[in-house]
Amino acid sequence: MAGDFVFEEKVKIYDTDAQGVVHYAGYYRFFTDALESFSSSKLGETLSEVSKNIWFVVVESNAKYYKPARMGDKLDVHLSYKLLSDKSIRFDFKIFKSQELVCEGFITQVSIDRDEWKATPIPREILDKLA
Repeated sequence: MAGDFVFEEKVKIYDTDAQGVVHYAGYYRFFTDALESFSSSKLGETLSEVSKNIWFVVVESNAKYYKPARMGDKLDVHLSYKLLSDKSIRFDFKIFKSQELVCEGFITQVSIDRDEWKATPIPREILDKLA
């Protein structure tokens, strides 16, 4: 399963360090904002809001930084996804500034039963909307 979704972002002052360059943690905000926008457009709400009994928790993340982004830069965050198992999904991100790759990374999330805190299959209603 794969898809490509593009989210436009503008670097804000709180994303940067004292030199006006995006702090490494700022890229995770870009990842998260793109994922929320993707979820809203594909599912109508965030992943965890779709099913009241299921939460999606991050079990792994990674980012590689290639070029600096600075306050005021306009970024295109490309998101694609794939199922790793019936319980986990990986979201891959590539961030571009003027078509130049700035950062890439991923977030892996596992579907858990919110009462038992144990991994559980991703609900069919979510899979159908992602397909």
